[in-house]
Amino acid sequence: MADFGGWEMPIEYPDGGVLKEHAAVRERVGLFDVSHLGKMQVSGSGASEFVNRQFTNDLSRIAPGQAQYSMLCAASGGVVDDLIVYLRSDSDVFVVPNAANTAAVVEQLTAAAPDGITVENQHRGYGVLAVQGPRADAVMNSLGLPHGHEYMAFVETEFRASPVIVCRTGYTGERGYELLPTWEATPAVWDAVMEAVTAEGGRPVGLGARDTLRTEMGYPLHGQDLSSTISPVQARAGWAVGWDKPEFSGRAALLAEKAAGPRRRLFGLLATDRGIPRPHMQVKDATGSIIGEVTSGTFSPTLRTGIGLALLDRSTSEGTEVAVDVRGRPSMMTVVRPPFIDASPR
Repeated sequence: MADFGGWEMPIEYPDGGVLKEHAAVRERVGLFDVSHLGKMQVSGSGASEFVNRQFTNDLSRIAPGQAQYSMLCAASGGVVDDLIVYLRSDSDVFVVPNAANTAAVVEQLTAAAPDGITVENQHRGYGVLAVQGPRADAVMNSLGLPHGHEYMAFVETEFRASPVIVCRTGYTGERGYELLPTWEATPAVWDAVMEAVTAEGGRPVGLGARDTLRTEMGYPLHGQDLSSTISPVQARAGWAVGWDKPEFSGRAALLAEKAAGPRRRLFGLLATDRGIPRPHMQVKDATGSIIGEVTSGTFSPTLRTGIGLALLDRSTSEGTEVAVDVRGRPSMMTVVRPPFIDASPR
């Protein structure tokens, strides 16, 4: 167990470990308890329009019953948080931010909310359990839970007489679902889902494997690959920005940065020797000049080599050989474009 975002979280489980848990998700199915994630509700007449004026992505692109990845930016263009927005109706929007950033998101939205719009922190209102892997549908089917709906779509249903939201989302690159039962019902739901996961040859999965899984897909982690100083433009997350929207927080700064071109961009690093990149390690070019810094790095259980994400000078190109300073020793790596493996949650 370890502190994560103010919560005590499992790094790995008994008789598990990162390698076994990672393999379970890639090959069969795994179950994550990510109830530390934030939950908040924005309600009132025009709630969806209000949210759309705050977050980067264009909420008008989706319909009720669908979810969308988005970001809340500061006026500077830095990312306050990246989050998932559940559109229930024009007057009801449910948001799942990162645990450590929930208060900041609630504060910024509350300050901007007009009369008639309510922003409510429901952090302890719901648990979040993620079922991820090729056998995820079999697990859901065995429990009588909704499955097979489109990627980023959600269904509100009941499980054993208790409400639960079932969304086709995840953070692993595998097909899967995220379940949001009520806080009180979450332990019982965990037990039931864990039994079904075990029957499919799966296991519980902790934060260690969650990090290796998401890094293999090149998915960013807020605070490392996105932050108050790392904008969506730098992080190659411009696809989650509604550039044609007339209003959203940070719009002017992001448009200016996009037009000028960012001074640095997020790239992938694939080790060609035994080195493993870690956050804050320096990246150097062939001349020995520092061209950037690693933001995320780990050992890839799938590729059996080191991989990482790094903010590099914008003149850097894919295929370039670079050296990462691994504890005083240069480790050779190739600049690539993530994802590092061929997987798709769809």
